[in-house]
Amino acid sequence: MKITIIAVGKIKEKYLKDAILEYEKRLSKYAKLSIIEAEDERTIEQASLNEQALKKEAGRILRLLKPDTQKHKMQKHKMLVIALEITGKTMDSEAFAAYLDQMATAGNSHITFIIGGSLGLHQSISEIADLSLSFSAMTFPHQLMRVILLEQIYRAFRIMGGEPYHK
Repeated sequence: MKITIIAVGKIKEKYLKDAILEYEKRLSKYAKLSIIEAEDERTIEQASLNEQALKKEAGRILRLLKPDTQKHKMQKHKMLVIALEITGKTMDSEAFAAYLDQMATAGNSHITFIIGGSLGLHQSISEIADLSLSFSAMTFPHQLMRVILLEQIYRAFRIMGGEPYHK
């Protein structure tokens, strides 16, 4: 399976970089992982300017998606797009693992996760996603969300493989 994470913004903190490297190493046993960073926009107090910033970030995300991803809803492609959003569907780890397993069984050999920047994601990204997924009603820094996502993907593979995992 191929997993792509498109994330807005760069990771600056060493402790987060180290955690990401650790999960990349752990996941290499289960999937081919790639993390692609999109440039983020500065947060501005005016809502209309933030909407413009979200549109710019969305444009960057869309350019990073493979051409077949943008058309996946119209055609039968083996790609699944999951947008991480606070208003998305929530699942526990077992349900997330079952969902990924179902999607893989259905022929989705490539899963792309999208993590927005500090402003979230523009509606155009939500519209192309096969699933909007929320990890919590709480707000997390988008840089930390990358680590949390990697940990949950790793946990899901352990669950799917019947391997022990920490509860």
